[in-house]
Order: sequence, then C-alpha cells, then structure tokens
Amino acid sequence: MSRTDVTNKKSWAETWLLARDPAVIRMLFLGFSAGIPILLIFSSLSLWLGEAGLRKSSITFFSWAALGYSFKFVWAPLVDKLPIPFLKKLLGQRRSWLLLAQIAIVIAIVWMGLTDPAKSTEQLSMMAFAAVLLGFSSATQDIVIDAYRIESSKIIDLQALMSSAYIIGYRIGMIIAGAGALYLAAYFGTSKADYHYEAWKLTYFVMASTMLIGIITTLVVSEPDRGVQPVHSTTDYLRFVLMFIAAVAAFIAVFFFSADLIRGIKTVVKILGINTPLMGLLIETARLLFAIISAAMIARLMISLHLVNKVMVDEAYISPVRDFFIRYGKSIAILLLLLVGLYRISDIVLGAISNVFYQDLGFLKTEIAKGVKIWGVIAAIIGGLFGGALSIRYGVIKILFVGALISAATNLLFLWLANSGHNLPIFYIVISADNFAAGFAGAAFIAFLAGLTNISFTAMQYAIFSSLMTLIPKTLGGYSGSIVESVGYPKFFLLTTLMGVPVLILILIAQRYLNIRHGGKAVNTK
Repeated sequence: MSRTDVTNKKSWAETWLLARDPAVIRMLFLGFSAGIPILLIFSSLSLWLGEAGLRKSSITFFSWAALGYSFKFVWAPLVDKLPIPFLKKLLGQRRSWLLLAQIAIVIAIVWMGLTDPAKSTEQLSMMAFAAVLLGFSSATQDIVIDAYRIESSKIIDLQALMSSAYIIGYRIGMIIAGAGALYLAAYFGTSKADYHYEAWKLTYFVMASTMLIGIITTLVVSEPDRGVQPVHSTTDYLRFVLMFIAAVAAFIAVFFFSADLIRGIKTVVKILGINTPLMGLLIETARLLFAIISAAMIARLMISLHLVNKVMVDEAYISPVRDFFIRYGKSIAILLLLLVGLYRISDIVLGAISNVFYQDLGFLKTEIAKGVKIWGVIAAIIGGLFGGALSIRYGVIKILFVGALISAATNLLFLWLANSGHNLPIFYIVISADNFAAGFAGAAFIAFLAGLTNISFTAMQYAIFSSLMTLIPKTLGGYSGSIVESVGYPKFFLLTTLMGVPVLILILIAQRYLNIRHGGKAVNTK
C-alpha cells in the first residue's frame, strides 16, 4: 500500500492510542539521533571556524562536507543489499547498518573535537576529513532510518505518526547540536574575541556522547520484517562492493590529478580579469561532472566485462529510475527533477553563510543560539504544521508554490537586519519568519516527494529525491562566502531571493501537467 493512501478519520482517543505505540516512540529517539550530526557540520562548525580566524570563503567551503546527503542514493543500494558479516546475524540487516553508521558518527565527531583548525593547515585538513566522514556516516544513518520507518509498520495511520515523531526528535536533536553546542562552547570559555580550542573540544565530545541515545535505541528495538528479499552469492556481493570502490576511486582520482590543471585555469582566468565567483563555480562544476562521468564509466566497464552481476546493478540502480521515467514520461520527469533539485535553493544558499553574518553584526553565540536554534526551530515546527494542514485542504501544488514564494521573499528580511545591525527584536523576527517559511515549504515539499515515489522502489527513489534536493543548493552554498566577499551582504541577499523565481516558474508549469496521486485520488491543484 502506498504511503500516500488516504486513511479513515480517527478520533482523538484512537489517535492517542496509536501515538503510544512503541514504533512511534522509537522513531522519536531515532529522529533525535539523526538530528545531531547535521549542525555539527554546518552552523556550529562555521562558528568554531570563525572564532579560529578562518576566512568566510574557507568556512563556507566546509558546507561541502555535507554533500554526502546529496549523493546518498549512490550507496543506498549497498546499505539495502550488502550484509555486514557477524552483525547481520546478531542484529539483522537494518539494525546492523544503523549501528555501524552511528559508531562512525561518534568517531567522526570525536575526531573533529581532537582537531584544532587554528593550529596549522594540516590540522585544518584533518578537520575537513573528519567533517566528510561525519557527513557520509550521517547520510548513511538517514538511509537506514528511512527504510526502517517504512518497513516497521504497514498501518498507514501509524506511518504518519512515526514520521511526525521522527521530525519532532530530529528538531530536538538540532536544538541540542545547535543551541546546546553554542551554549556549551560559551560556558567552557570561548568567544570570537578570545578563542579557546579546549572549549570547542569539550563541546564536541559532549555532542558525541549524545549519540548514545540512538545507539541504545538501535540495540533494544526489533528488526523490521522485510519480507522475501532477493538473495545473491557472497561473490556477487563482493564484486558489487568492488565496483562501488572502483567508481569512488575514479571520482577521487579526477579531483586529485586535475588539481594542477584547475589551478592553472584559475590563474589564466584571474589574469584575464574574469576571476568571479560565477566563473569559479563553472570551473568546479565542470570538474565535478567529469568526475561523475569517470566514475560511471568505470562502473559500466566492470559490468560489460562481467566483473559484476548485472542483475544486481539493475535491481539497485536501473529499475527505480526506469520506473520514474515510464510513469511520468521523459519531459515531465525532467521537469520534476529540476523542481526537486532547485526547490530549496534560496534558503540553503543563504543558510551556509547566515551564522557568519550574525557574528559580523556583533551577535553573541548565546544570542544566536536563542534566536536560530530555539526560536527558529520552534517557528519551523509551527510552519510545518501549517504547511501540512493547508496542503491537505488546498492541494500540494498550491501550497508548494506559496512555500517557495515566502521562502524566497523572507530572504529580503535579511536586508532589514543588515541595515539594523545588532538589534535583538528584529533579529528574532527575521529568524522566526525565515524558519517558519522553511518549515511551511518543507511540509509541502515532503508531501510532493511522497506523491512522486512508487512504493515498489521507496528506498531508492526517496534517496534520489532527497539527495537531488540538496545537491545544487549545497554546491552553490559552498561559494556563498566568496560571493559575499565580492558583492557584500545586501546584494547577496537580493541574489538569493531572485534564485527563487525559476522555482516558481517550474511549479506553475508542473501545475498544468501534473496531478499528484493521493490514495487513488488526484490532489486538488486548482
């Protein structure tokens, strides 16, 4: 049965009984575990690096460490199919991968805590490697939790409550890793004017310890019933992993061996006087595309040489994509993928530099923590409730459009804040409005993605959509610091607002050609 099926209306008493189900409660704790890592890569880390004296352009480059979230569909089939020796017999397929991912998250956070980015370039490089590991392992945890949630119950009402519990837990985890980390760092004695590495070290150690909640949950919950799954030989599994490793090696090799060439091209561009952030973005984008193509060619070569079981590759990668294009047709499928890839561009690109902006205005970490990590998260939850309710009432496409509109428009409020300087009331108003818009748009967008997903390929297709929705925005976000250094904050905020215009156009086009299916009934898009 599809996750978008319409269910019978429940009384408050029946809803309360369902909410007390153990499946709902465990998703609250797993959601908390999923919410801890992300801000330790983004906002909390950006403040740490800012206090350590790094330039804005260097700080925002670290947002690329979270690109694992954008490429998680690449290794989602490995998580789905590859058994972990010993652990699978002890815990099962889902829980064994979940435990492995959570342990890797703890290791990455502790590694970051053991690194002082202000000490040397080598230490900064180690910080980058640790951040990449954290992004990769956190994205892996998300893959497993999504699959675990879907497989834990076939009752649609329970699925809805499990999703809500997951979101609440996720937001609480974000508050702990965001506001909690900033309060701890300040308590331990570090500030922008008086940087102390030991304070951040202790803070990240405490954050690593919070992952024990997720680890304990993984150890005590039961393995979901996955039904009959295709079984392949150990040799097939090993060859599948070998193909993945070879493709990743090819991807990394392109970046490693093209370093001198890229530096040369950038030098020529600088001499010609066109060394703009846009040109740098185009150069790095071309490099990324070439790396992806190289990885794909290696995988294809291994398949053609029969070094990999072609049936496994088809089950893992080809069938989910083929199904999507067959259901919607090539033109509409491409349109939908563009919409998915660009929908969150306004808020993510701005978000990569937002905490540095607040610091530049003179806000203290405790003030930022209260505004962004507490009031902002509360506003996002309220916005999500409104977005979800209105999507049911007026149709997903209409609310998707409204969400995109207010997400882009609220970026203009940052111009007000920039002109106001260190003004706490305005700061709280801007943060609340921005996060409300993000929550509102996010609720409609999740409903939109659910309508696009075929239940037969839920894990892989959802991984593709959720990866694609952050790939372009996070890539651009890595350049936000460079853009600000070139044009200043006011023009940057205006630029992020204008980025939302193509999204509005794509939604209007999609409204003409698409009916999102909801329980066999087309959602009202008029």
